[in-house]
Amino acid sequence: MRAVVVDRWMEPKDLVVREVPDPSPRRGEVVIEVEAAGCNFFDILLVQGKYQMKPAFPFTPGAEVAGVVRELGADVRGVSIGDRVFAGLALGAFAERVALPAASLHAMPDAMSFPEAAAFPVVYPTSYAGLVDRANLRAGETLLVHAAAGGVGVAAVQIGKALGARVIATAGGADKLEVARRAGADLAIDYSSGDWVEAVKQATGGKGADVIYDPVGGEIFEGSLKCIAWNGRLLVIGFASGKIPEVKANRILLKNIAVVGLHWGAYAIHQPARIAEVFAGLAKLYETGLVKPIIFGRYSLDEVPKALEALGSRGSYGKVIIAPRGS
Repeated sequence: MRAVVVDRWMEPKDLVVREVPDPSPRRGEVVIEVEAAGCNFFDILLVQGKYQMKPAFPFTPGAEVAGVVRELGADVRGVSIGDRVFAGLALGAFAERVALPAASLHAMPDAMSFPEAAAFPVVYPTSYAGLVDRANLRAGETLLVHAAAGGVGVAAVQIGKALGARVIATAGGADKLEVARRAGADLAIDYSSGDWVEAVKQATGGKGADVIYDPVGGEIFEGSLKCIAWNGRLLVIGFASGKIPEVKANRILLKNIAVVGLHWGAYAIHQPARIAEVFAGLAKLYETGLVKPIIFGRYSLDEVPKALEALGSRGSYGKVIIAPRGS
């Protein structure tokens, strides 16, 4: 089969596709034929050797996958050959086939396409667990979502609206503002022009946002501290800016705010039972039309460098999808 292979730390533009042996399922595993795989910003860091996880060489990147079950390992229950499934995984999605634990699979709703399913495993549970579990977003509150046209941003806007919040989105440029509006944002602010902090204050009558969803860090985090409401919750999702911010504790005290983090990948270690509950909640939202991935584009395996370039250059919106079989 064909797969993207990383045999040294490199730039995404240097990634190549090679012929590798087909995977075989071990006990408790299945092999799925990959119809679609989702790209994430951390895929770029991973192949550069800048991510917190540094796999042994050679490895195949890709952490979101959707496809059809083709082989079953020993002791697999509740899964059948031919099932349409999606899953999050540590590595291996940028390939024609991948072996993964059967326990990690989620059945695709009948109406869900493979690209949509591949857009689900990381960004949607991240936003759902962040807003529901960590920030306790309530109906009637104001949610400010940064980088609202990106993968986690679109998910946060949609989930925030589904929870009954008023959603203010920030993004850069007219096209991305329109994506945020398509996702359901009540107000979209261009943070590349003008004072977005003041715009948020004006939009909230001087109160500020009750919950702020920040996957960017750096100066965006600093600005968020200036427009957060009394009793607000500042949700730390990631650091796409490349700058990890710091905050003086007196600023947390004076506005009676909470700064909370969300590490979805660690739920498998610390709260495994919550994973199924989160995906069950998301399935209901999808089936009622309250959440739906926005797909920027689909790329072949050979076009993975181009796909990651679109993601890394901030030229994309929503989810960037790899389609190994041309789905």
